[in-house]
Amino acid sequence: MSADATAATDTPAVTWRIEDGTAVITLSNPPVNGLSDRVRAGLSAALDALESTADLTGVVLVGESRGFCGGADVRQFNTPAAHAEPRLRDVLDRLVRLPVPVVAALHGFALGGGLELALGAHVRIAQEGTEIGLTETTLGLIPGGGGTQRLPRLIGAGPALDVILGGTRLTAAQAAEAGIVDAVFDGDPVAAGIRAVQGRAASGTGLTVLDDQPVPDASAVDFEAARTAARRNRRNARARLAAIDAVEAATRLPLAQGLDHERALFTELVEGPESKALRHLFFAERTASRIDALPRDTQPRTIEQAAVIGSGTMGAGIAMALAAARIPTTVVDTTDEAITRARGRIRDTFESQAKRGRITQAQADERIACITLTTRQADVADADIIIEAVFEDLDVKRTVFDQLDAVAKEGAILATNTSRLDVDLIAEATGRPQDVIGLHFFSPANIMRLLEVVQGKRTADDVLATAMALATRIDKQPVLSQVGEGFIGNRMLSPYRREAEQLLESGASPRQVDEALEAFGFAMGPFAMSDLAGIDVSEAGRRTFRATADPVLLASQSDIPTKLYEAGRYGQKTGAGFYRYEEGDRTRYDDPAVQEIIEECAQANGVTRRTVTDEEIVERCVLALVNEAAKLLEDGIAQRGSDVDVVWVAGYNFPAHRGGPLFWAQQQGLERVVARMREFEETLGAYWRPADLLVRRAEAGATMVR
Repeated sequence: MSADATAATDTPAVTWRIEDGTAVITLSNPPVNGLSDRVRAGLSAALDALESTADLTGVVLVGESRGFCGGADVRQFNTPAAHAEPRLRDVLDRLVRLPVPVVAALHGFALGGGLELALGAHVRIAQEGTEIGLTETTLGLIPGGGGTQRLPRLIGAGPALDVILGGTRLTAAQAAEAGIVDAVFDGDPVAAGIRAVQGRAASGTGLTVLDDQPVPDASAVDFEAARTAARRNRRNARARLAAIDAVEAATRLPLAQGLDHERALFTELVEGPESKALRHLFFAERTASRIDALPRDTQPRTIEQAAVIGSGTMGAGIAMALAAARIPTTVVDTTDEAITRARGRIRDTFESQAKRGRITQAQADERIACITLTTRQADVADADIIIEAVFEDLDVKRTVFDQLDAVAKEGAILATNTSRLDVDLIAEATGRPQDVIGLHFFSPANIMRLLEVVQGKRTADDVLATAMALATRIDKQPVLSQVGEGFIGNRMLSPYRREAEQLLESGASPRQVDEALEAFGFAMGPFAMSDLAGIDVSEAGRRTFRATADPVLLASQSDIPTKLYEAGRYGQKTGAGFYRYEEGDRTRYDDPAVQEIIEECAQANGVTRRTVTDEEIVERCVLALVNEAAKLLEDGIAQRGSDVDVVWVAGYNFPAHRGGPLFWAQQQGLERVVARMREFEETLGAYWRPADLLVRRAEAGATMVR
């Protein structure tokens, strides 16, 4: 799938020329050569000309600039352009029937409809480094241009299901091994394509038209087992089930009927709530990387070397993320023991990735060598960016920044990895607050994609631009936040946990709350997550809250987590938290001792326990997120509502197929959302008063996200 900008109408979206008797058709629809209505029309016009061209020896399909084709233009979904003639199906029907070899020379990327276009060629070759895949399921869709019918005919129904259901991007080598491409090349795509045409002509090999081929393993695939597995994962099951139906159709129907079935399934999914939510996130992620107030001519600073202060789980994870992007990184800690532990953790992580085939051994060795560990803080003097990742204590962090001020070179960026502390107070410990910024990585930092970029009141524009550029470079999803308690994600986490804990006092059990929210789509419920992260870790935040909170909010807090902390129940690390755990086993077991604590807290607060429904659990927890999101938008903490959705999907496991808290609220209807909050305000307390922004948008019939 692609999100092409609309090209100027006087610029051809497709061009063609004859070179050495071979027609070279070039897709020219930047930035990713998406299959817009203009591209489809251009391909059709090229075929009109070529079908009447004498002495044609072959055709090469290529993409202009950085890739072959990124797929359908998602912006045209649900618009007349999406249904404009010719359809991709019509183009492919003509392409596969050309009497000369057609070679798709892939480079950069051939994704979604881009790969479907290539499947209409007789030969597919891919440049080293090309990403290849049918990624539609990540948008709640299935391939709609013949991919579910032609790929099974090429590589078999079983392997095709793996490619389609996974929605993953294969390397050129992996695609060749799977049989999707015929060869991998290095060099110019046009030259390689012409050589492939000439080689096919010299060999005398006939043309293989996929449309005429049967599916080779039609009887070997257990489609019912595939459906059972798809239903087991509640996330985006509709698209996966539709993909299975479509591939099964390829095994039992002629191509034309299979294509009709694929199109019917695709159309149904496009109109469905899951795909709308996932397409919202697709654009939201791209929009989040843009800072509206940043002058367009702002140039980021150069980052050639980095440093990390602190070698614990977070510090080592940040260093590994930097090393994976080939940025030489120095890690500093205070003791040799800490350095030794970090060195082992880093080595083990990269070598494990190599053993599992995620990277090569050479890449693992390169990344390990990219990281230098030391106890000398002076060794960071040449770093262009220094990221502090020490204990979450304001005084400790200010001390570190005071020390860095003395050793960091002029122009070095000083970043704090704080998850909730005031970046401006940390910056005051230096004589260069303009160089200070917050970079809130999520644990494990080498895996989690979200990065909250926190702008201090004196952070320079080029520092902000550098942080956003660095995030992209190390494969993170940046979201801008202003300074405020908990920034975006953790500020919203507090009311979410508050409701979950109050529901325990009302009559729910930890298991009921977790399972209700997991059924909604969260990967893990709040109490299972607390046990995993550590109840002791969040206790410091609770103490800060109790010392500074508004009395109305303070009265809404439950003492259950603190009682568990005082009982030494820190979660999985101690074998007991909201649940009980056996040694070496993460299975959650209900614990009567927790039930006693819950009932004691309910009695102390005068709460009469009752039956709580799963529906109430989901409503209260998710609406608490929605209300807090609206408040932080009012406060100017987040740039836009869609940024909030990105944070909670990418960093807090909010179900992607629901689009994020604010998109979900919009789908429910803002008037209904506000009305429900007012009911909770009457029955549960003043803290449920709907945010003014939410009320205004509801009354105006406006939206929270675009």
